Amino acid sequence: MSSIEGSDIKRVVVACDAGMGSSVLLTSQLSRSLSPHGVSVEHAPVDRIPEGADVVVCHTGLVDRARRRVPDTVVVGFQMFMGDPAFTRLEEAVRDGSTLAE
Repeated sequence: MSSIEGSDIKRVVVACDAGMGSSVLLTSQLSRSLSPHGVSVEHAPVDRIPEGADVVVCHTGLVDRARRRVPDTVVVGFQMFMGDPAFTRLEEAVRDGSTLAE
């Protein structure tokens, strides 16, 4: 299981498959909550996650594909696009400098 200290998170990628608006809205939401902490958030297809991401956030159905693409990066899966506890864990880790584990 991979982990990262919240204080080391500077670049988050929201990965999707179908290019639906939900993941773009999630990218915007996370950007608003994480940018005050110096974290950039971007959107990418799961098969083209860019190198250099500290954390990848994607739906649980895409987690295996994301891990194959960036095996040394923390991949956080979620079930719901709005209000999922995974987002709270990410935000708290960044805010508090605590450990974020997969």
